Amino acid sequence: MDSRRAWLVWGIGVFAYLVAITHRTSFGVAGLVATERFGATASALSAFTVIQLMVYAGLQIPVGVLVDRFGPRVMIATGAALMAVGQLQLAAATTVPGGVVGRVFVGAGDAMTFIAVIRLIPLWFPSRRVPVLTQLTGQLGQFGQLISLVPFAFVLHAAGWSPAFAGLAALGVLSCVLSAALLRNAPADAPPLPARSGIKDTGSDLATAWRQPGTRLGMWTHFATQFSGTVFVLTWGYPFLVSGQGLDPATASVLLSLFVVVGIVCGPFLGSWVGRHPLRRSTMVLAVTFATVAAWAAVLLHSGPSPVWLLVVLILVLAIGGPASMIAFDFARTFNPSHRIGTATGIVNVGGFFAALVTMYLIGVILDLLHTFGFSPDGLYSLDSFRVAFSFQFLVLGIGIGAVIASRRKVRAIMAERGEIVPPLRDVIADNRRRRRQFKEELKDQREARKG
Repeated sequence: MDSRRAWLVWGIGVFAYLVAITHRTSFGVAGLVATERFGATASALSAFTVIQLMVYAGLQIPVGVLVDRFGPRVMIATGAALMAVGQLQLAAATTVPGGVVGRVFVGAGDAMTFIAVIRLIPLWFPSRRVPVLTQLTGQLGQFGQLISLVPFAFVLHAAGWSPAFAGLAALGVLSCVLSAALLRNAPADAPPLPARSGIKDTGSDLATAWRQPGTRLGMWTHFATQFSGTVFVLTWGYPFLVSGQGLDPATASVLLSLFVVVGIVCGPFLGSWVGRHPLRRSTMVLAVTFATVAAWAAVLLHSGPSPVWLLVVLILVLAIGGPASMIAFDFARTFNPSHRIGTATGIVNVGGFFAALVTMYLIGVILDLLHTFGFSPDGLYSLDSFRVAFSFQFLVLGIGIGAVIASRRKVRAIMAERGEIVPPLRDVIADNRRRRRQFKEELKDQREARKG
C-alpha cells in the first residue's frame, strides 16, 4: 500500500474521472448553442441534462453492486467507452431525440466512473490517507469543468458543434485505453476479495447498506450539499449569468471557472478537517447548506441585477458545496464494511443527483410556464423569471436540511448505544475556551516565575 504503483493507479483513476466530468459538464457550456441547433425550448434544453442525470442517478446502485462484484478496472474502462460513443452520437445529432440518446450514453458511462475510482482508494492506500485522497479525487476531477469552459468552448465557437463533441469522444477513447492498460483493482499482495455473491446475497447486501443509518446520512448529505452547484454549473448558471444578470460571456466563463478553482482549493482543507474532526462532519454539512440558502436569498432578493461581488460570493458558496458533498462518501466508508463500500457509495451518490435532476427540470418548466402565460415580457430568460424559477431550490434545500438532522439523530443514537457519545457543540466550544484560558494562565504563571 501507498507505493509508487498505488499513486500511478490513483492518478489514472483521477484522469478517468476528470474526463468524465468534462463529458458531464460540456453541455452546460453548449446550452445556448444547443438552443439554436435543436430549436429547443427551456424545458427541452433542460431535458438533455435531466435525462442524462436520470440515467446517472438510476444506475448508481446497480453500478455500486457491480463494482463490488467485478472491480473498478472493468467499470472505469467500460464507462469511458460509453461516454465516447455518447459524444460521437451528440456530434452527429441534429434533433432533440438524437441529442438525448447521446446524453443517455454519457450518463451511463459517467455513472460507472466515480464510484469505481473512490473504490480504488481504500484498496491501495492506508486508512489515514483516505479522507484527503477522496477529497482530492473529487476536486482534481473538477478540472474537467475547466476543459469544458476553456478549450472545449473555444473549439465549439471556432470550429462548430460536431468537431467539438468529436474531440471529446477522442478524449474518452484515450481514457478507456489508459484505464484498461494501467489500472489494477488491488495490490498484488492484497488479500483476495470475497467470492462473488449471487443475486440473493447481493440483494441482502443492498438492503443491509440501506438500513444502515450512516448510509442514509451520507445520501442526505449528498442531497443537501451537492445539487445546487450541479444545477448551476451543468445547465442554468451560464444562461442566468448572461441573460439574467447581463454579464458578457467572457465574464460568465470566468465566474464559472472560479467555481472549479475554489472547489479544488477547498477540497484538501475540508478533507483534512474531516480527518481531524470525524464527529463533526454533519455539523460542517449543515453549515454549508445554510450558507447556500443565505447566498441564494441575497442574490434573488437583490433589486435588479446583482453586483459582481455578490455573484462571486454566491459562486464561492456553491463551490464549497462540492467538497462538502464528499463528506457523504466518508459516511459510506466508515459505517459499512469494505466488501459493501461500493454498494453504499452508490446509494449515497443517488442523493445529490436526484435532487439536481428534479430541480434542473422544474426550473426549466417554471421558466416556460412564466413565458407562456406572459409573466416574462422581457424574454424567456429574464431576471424576474429566473428569480421565481430558482426559488424552487429553497424547498429542496429545506428537505435536505430536515433529512440530515433526522438521520444524524439516528446515527448518534446508535453510537450512544455503543458508548460513543457525541458531546453538544456548545459544550465543545466552551471546553476549548476553558482550555485556552487555562493555557494562557499557565504561560502567564511561567513568565512570572521566570521573572521572580
